[in-house]
Amino acid sequence: MQDSEIKKFLKNWNDIVAEYSTPSVKKATIQILNSFLPFIGLWVLMYFSLDWSYWITLGLAAVNAFFLVRIFIIQHDCGHQSFLRSRNVNNTIGFIASFFSTIPYKYWARSHNYHHAHCGQLEVRDIGDIEVLTVEEFESLSKAKQIQYRVFRSPIVMFLIGPIWYLGVTLRLPLVDLKGWKKTYRSQFFSNVYMLLVYALLGTIIGWQEFFMVQVPIIVLFGVIAVWFFYVQHQHEDTYKQWKENWEYLLAAIKGSTHYKLPKLVQWLTGNIGFHHIHHLGPKIPNYNLEKCYNENPVLNKFVTSVTFKESLKCMFNKLWDEEQQKMITFREYKNLSRTKTKLAA
Repeated sequence: MQDSEIKKFLKNWNDIVAEYSTPSVKKATIQILNSFLPFIGLWVLMYFSLDWSYWITLGLAAVNAFFLVRIFIIQHDCGHQSFLRSRNVNNTIGFIASFFSTIPYKYWARSHNYHHAHCGQLEVRDIGDIEVLTVEEFESLSKAKQIQYRVFRSPIVMFLIGPIWYLGVTLRLPLVDLKGWKKTYRSQFFSNVYMLLVYALLGTIIGWQEFFMVQVPIIVLFGVIAVWFFYVQHQHEDTYKQWKENWEYLLAAIKGSTHYKLPKLVQWLTGNIGFHHIHHLGPKIPNYNLEKCYNENPVLNKFVTSVTFKESLKCMFNKLWDEEQQKMITFREYKNLSRTKTKLAA
């Protein structure tokens, strides 16, 4: 697709997204009720299921992990100040949701907003994003570093060990090194402390073993789902990555994000985040308005990469960004590319 064509058809994108950026108290209230209440109910049921069979507990955990995704989407919207009109109410709801997701509210919100402002910029790949190297950068690495990168990008590390590390370590430490973040670091520290106190209280009341047997599988599965969605939405083959001097917000949103076409139930459980190109165009659009915006504005979807779940599985093999071809490539494609270069140089 031609970038000029995208800019021509979507020159009034600001006006389009603004129409759907008004929060609804009714919709927000309904979403709070049908997200938090089922999660709490299933959590209690999981606790009692420990007396029946742990396999039942794990099955319920798989369902409850999706309700936790839904809760996190509320937290996510609050971080964008899009869930409701009031900043104080957004921050209160987001802070409460963070005790369920275990993700520090203000720290994550600020790094995520940074991601929105710089998504697809090759200079910024370590804040709110999944690291990816260009072909040239990978070739410049030592053999040991190349192996390290290959291991990092392997499915088991990326989608199992990675989410656990991210939730258990990355979000607990002030790893974002930017000026003016001291207040955010303090917020992160106190969020961690408050969370530990809540965990300690629950563990003391119902028993530490029982608490962790219920809580841990929910959190792990939640992390896996969240990382998978984030990966698919930005690491597809025809994504968008440019150095700052050539980077454009509109192109980053439309080309750099996917429309993840999901069954209605999964779409509902994941808070419509599959309409990711629209979310990146208008982060002020509440999640409960994303589908309406999608349905009523076909022009927004004219140039986006749409993928089904089956099609998205191929994304896990995308490992490097090829600047010449302007696309993500697999290690096998990189190997073939290297052979071709060697033959041409001979």
